[in-house]
Amino acid sequence: MITVKYAESYFKDKIGKDADDIKKVWETFKDFCKESVEGEEDKEILFECGVYDFTGEELFHFNLVRQFTVYEEDEYSHMEQLHCEFLFKPTDELRKLEVSEWSMDYDDIDDFFNYIENLQEFKIPLNLKSIKSEIYQEEV
Repeated sequence: MITVKYAESYFKDKIGKDADDIKKVWETFKDFCKESVEGEEDKEILFECGVYDFTGEELFHFNLVRQFTVYEEDEYSHMEQLHCEFLFKPTDELRKLEVSEWSMDYDDIDDFFNYIENLQEFKIPLNLKSIKSEIYQEEV
């Protein structure tokens, strides 16, 4: 079984050389989100996008996130998030797009994925070329 500690490397291995291909990353991410991770009680998946200046430069962020709640000896310890992030130069069209959707607000994971795939905030960036993509895991 996948552990939180090795989730990032496991996911990167699944993607292989396609880390810059947003469509392939999405399909791999969906499959990964259906896999169980040791100690996981609920699937916590986030899709978010918008123009932000987190880096000091305004960029359009397209972010797929799987969040893990970590327990040690049945006590809450911390949370970690695995990010699949694509960055784009903000255009007038991208500046109009902003959304933040959690899977916990849906009856099941497939309903969540179907909803996301029908959002303009999701569809429009799929056909654009990102200037940077990154897969990383961090404690939050």
